[in-house]
Amino acid sequence: MDISGSRVVAEFLSEPRECIARGQAACVLCKGQLGKSLTGLFDTRFGIAGSYEVQRCMKCGLEQISPVPSSTELKSLYESHYNFGGEKGTLYTNLREWFFSSRLYRLWIRLDGDVSFHLCKGKGRLLDIGCNEGRGLKIYARNGFQVEGLELNERAAAVAREAGFTVHTRELSDFEAVAPYDVLVLSNVLEHSPDPRQMLLDANRNLKPGGQVWISCPNSGSWLRDVFCTRWINWHVPFHISHFSAKILRNLLQDTGFSPDGIRNISPSLWAAQSLMARVFARRGRPTHEIRNPILVMALLVSIRFLLFPALWIGNQWGRGDCLLVRASKV
Repeated sequence: MDISGSRVVAEFLSEPRECIARGQAACVLCKGQLGKSLTGLFDTRFGIAGSYEVQRCMKCGLEQISPVPSSTELKSLYESHYNFGGEKGTLYTNLREWFFSSRLYRLWIRLDGDVSFHLCKGKGRLLDIGCNEGRGLKIYARNGFQVEGLELNERAAAVAREAGFTVHTRELSDFEAVAPYDVLVLSNVLEHSPDPRQMLLDANRNLKPGGQVWISCPNSGSWLRDVFCTRWINWHVPFHISHFSAKILRNLLQDTGFSPDGIRNISPSLWAAQSLMARVFARRGRPTHEIRNPILVMALLVSIRFLLFPALWIGNQWGRGDCLLVRASKV
C-alpha cells in the first residue's frame, strides 16, 4: 500500500522574471502568479518538521504547495522517509505481500476502485514509472504485458531485478527507450513532480504512436478534502507538489500531445481511512504510526467501504471523488 516517491525527483521549472522580482514562487504549469488557498498544513504521515500552505494559480487554477522544497531537499526527504528501505518480515509487510498476490485483492479493487490499474490486461511493452521493489511489475506481467520499471531508489530496483525484471535507475527526463512503449503507468506520480508538464512530454516521447499513458492522482475537487481540511491525507506535504482538478488535468494532457479517453472518479477506502486516521492521530512533528497498523487499517477499510458507500458513490458521480483516473492516448 506504499507509494514510491523516488520516481519523481526532477529539476524545477525556472521562475518567471516578474515573479522573482516580487519574491514569489510561480505556477509550475503556466508560470502565473500565485495566491493563498489554504494554510496550516504539516506532514501527517512521517512527522517531518515544517509548516506549509497551498497556493492557487490566478491564471490556470492549479494548486501547489508552498514552500516547494529544493531538488536537493526533496532527494534527501525521499531517501530518508519515503523510499523502499528493505523492510521485510514484519506483520505489515507480510500481510501486504499476501494481500497483493491474493484473489481477495483483485476482488477488492473491483469493488473499491483500481487506483494502480492492476486489473488492466493486455499485451505489448509497459513501463511502470516509480516501480519501487516491483509489486506492480509482477501484476502487470501476470496480466500479459512485457514489463520494465523506472526507479531511482537503487535498493528497491535491486529487489525488483532479483525477481527477474528490467529496471532502469534514472529520471524519466534522462531516459530514452530502446524501443517505444505501448503503455506508461504514472500511478500516483504526477502530483509529486515539480514539473508535471515536462514529465508528460517525456512520457509522450517514449511512447509509440497511439500508445497510452495511465494516470491516477488525487482530485483537488474531492469532497473529502472539504471534510478533513488540513488533515486530508492527499495534501501529503512536502511530497505532493501539484494538485489537479479534472479540467486542469485534461487541459494538461491535451497540451502535451495526448487525447484523454475520459476522466473517472473513484474514492479508495484506504485514502478515506488514512484521512480519518490523520484527523484523529496526526500530531505536528510526530510520525503517524497508526497509518501502518494493519489491524486498524483493515478494520477501517471494510467499515468505510460498506458504511460510507452511498456518500462515496455520489461523490464519484458528481466528479468529487478522491482520485482521478485517466487513460490518454498519444496523438
